[in-house]
Amino acid sequence: MVYNVANFGKPAAGQPALLSYDDVKTMFHEFGHALHALLTHVEYPRLAGTNVPTDFVEFPSQFNEHWALYPAVLARYAKHYQSGQPMPRALVEKIKKAHTFNQGFETTEYVAAALLDMAWHTLPVGPQQQDVDAFEAQALERSHVDAPEVPPRYRTTYFAHIWSGGYAANYYAYMWSEVLDDDAYAWFTEHGGLTRANGQRFRDMILSRGGTNDVGVLYRAFRGRDPVVEPLLEERGLTGSR
Repeated sequence: MVYNVANFGKPAAGQPALLSYDDVKTMFHEFGHALHALLTHVEYPRLAGTNVPTDFVEFPSQFNEHWALYPAVLARYAKHYQSGQPMPRALVEKIKKAHTFNQGFETTEYVAAALLDMAWHTLPVGPQQQDVDAFEAQALERSHVDAPEVPPRYRTTYFAHIWSGGYAANYYAYMWSEVLDDDAYAWFTEHGGLTRANGQRFRDMILSRGGTNDVGVLYRAFRGRDPVVEPLLEERGLTGSR
């Protein structure tokens, strides 16, 4: 059994329950996790469904977000609650453009935090660092992400993800999952989009397999190659083509 539980805002008395676009993305995202769990064919719980490495946990869920604005899917749910009219195309385009706003800052901010995490967790065994701030500054400079205009998302002293949150040397996984999901979506667009055959391929080769093989092997079998970063850059509006 799989539950998707969300704390969407309750409507006022007598009013319908309406979702913001962020809520819709959240719903698609979490349902991607649900599909990963529901469609598993693996008999052993420790290898089934979402029992996979961190970056592969978020891959199906982030991938599923792409369908929220896919025309054939959007047309089925994005209708005015009073008139029943479909969402105007101009509004859809505004939502897409808003997705790429400030991505230069956000991407640099995230990468800086991921590199800082890796700097701490690749230190050799030795004396304790006496000056945390100095080590942080040196690590960011060494990785060429020491831009004062774009500080890392989390400073070392309150970077809870990597100290007690289970993401030690693994904070990069959020963006690596995005590389995978954007590259997989690009495969769909290259092969006719949202079709039953394409969905079945993704189900058979990714969603149903859980952790039964190295996730790199699973992905390469599906995609026919290793993932590439260009689809992520395109989605974030960082290629100059938008």
